[in-house]
Formats: sequence, C-alpha cells, structure tokens
Amino acid sequence: MKFTKMQGIGNDYVYVNCFKESVDDPERVSRIVSDRHFGIGSDGLVLIMPSEKADFRMRIFNADGSEAMMCGNATRCIGKYVYDNKLTDKTSVTLETNSGIKYLTLFPENGVVKTVNVDMGKAVLNPSDIPMTAEGENFISRPITVNGSEYAVTAVSMGNPHAVTFADDVDSLPLEAIGPLFENHPLFPMRVNTEFVKVIGDNELQMRVWERGSGETWACGTGACASAVAAVLNGFAKQGSEITIHLRGGDLFITYTSDGKVFMRGPAETVFTGEITIK
Repeated sequence: MKFTKMQGIGNDYVYVNCFKESVDDPERVSRIVSDRHFGIGSDGLVLIMPSEKADFRMRIFNADGSEAMMCGNATRCIGKYVYDNKLTDKTSVTLETNSGIKYLTLFPENGVVKTVNVDMGKAVLNPSDIPMTAEGENFISRPITVNGSEYAVTAVSMGNPHAVTFADDVDSLPLEAIGPLFENHPLFPMRVNTEFVKVIGDNELQMRVWERGSGETWACGTGACASAVAAVLNGFAKQGSEITIHLRGGDLFITYTSDGKVFMRGPAETVFTGEITIK
C-alpha cells in the first residue's frame, strides 16, 4: 500500500489515495500503521476518496481503529494533498466528511500549498446533538466531577464532541491520568475529546488536547475550534475576531462569527511518502 505521511502542526496521519489504492479493512490498517514502534507512526489513518456530493471525500480512523467523524488538521492536509498531487487545480475545494461537507480555501506558493483556510460549519451547543446526556439548551461552564475533582466544562461539537475546561496551568497537567477519565465520562455516550485551555491574553489561548481513541496529540483542529467557541462563550475572547491558539505542535487561527460559523486557518505539510506491506 502506497501512502503519504502528513502533519498539521504535529497532528500526523497516514494518508492513502483511494483513487489508486484500496483499503479493505481500514480499522485494522489504522491500528497497524499508527504504531510508532512497529508501523509508520501516526495519530491515525485518512482515506482520500471519490465523492458524489463534493470534490473529494474523507474517512478518518483513530490510532485504535475507531472511525472519527471529522478532523480539522486532516482537512487541511487533504487540501494540500489533492492540489500538490494534481488531483485538482482549484483553490476552492469541497470535502465530504462524516459530519457534513467542509469548504477549503487553498493558498499555494510556487505550485505547493502552504496554508489552508477551512469553513468548519456551525458550532453545535445543544447537549443532545453533541451528544451528551445533559438537559438544557447548552452546557456552558457547568460542573462535572472527574476522579473526585470538579471541573467547569463547556461542551461543543465541531463534528466531534468536545469538552473544554479552562485552567491556570496546562503544562503540568497529568493528561495520561485524567485524559481517559474525561474521554469515558458517562455524560458522553460516544466518548469525548477534551481540551485543557489557558487564557494567555485577549484572543490568545494555550491548549493541550486528549483525543478519544488516540490519547494526547500535538494538535487538534476541531478541538482548537471548540476551544475558541468556548472562550467566546465564557467571555475570554471576542466573537468575530481571529483567535490565536498555541498547541504543542504550533499555532492555529480560529474565528467564531456572529452567525455561529467557525473558520480555521493553519499550515499543512508533507513529511514523506512510502510503501508498506500490510500482513
């Protein structure tokens, strides 16, 4: 199987061009290629496929083989892949995902895409649609108990469910210990991605993320979007202004507009290409 390893500020996936390749058991293949000791090493597997609804279709699988609805960093990398590999010559591309069609604007330099802006759609705040087992029209800065400690959580779906909690210090948090407890909290029947966010200043945040099915990753595009939305809802950032979010792998730039839409701007890079035999 031929593949391309790509990363968006450290959120790395193995990408397969399914116009040329076939992947019969993507759940199993994702577990194999994601292994950082015996495989290629990645946060998961992304399939670039034909679509009847958009220019391209994406399927994404976490490192544990579970299928995800959506990934913001992966959408940017797909935009780069399809342009750089001449699957399209357009700089405005539509991408079908399991959470709807996303709209990508590509910014090439000397024939190679460096930056991608993604219309991520509207933020979902209704608990039943996130989904979570909580009543009310939203879940903003409401307490939940994790391992005996209380956290104020704002829940947002950006195609994937997210629980955002603000902290004075995120560098010293023991994510390996508390991340799985958030991920499997009974409030979230489909598990949840969790963002731990520090407010640096006006429209500037620092974020660490625990992703369901993958553990801590260096970046999460939908998580950055959810964190920006949560920051606006909690009065830490301004709606309609671009918010800078510092992640372990680099920076993303998020705008939460007055009509509820979220836009994400950031880089995408190719790491290497290769071929692997799946046994």
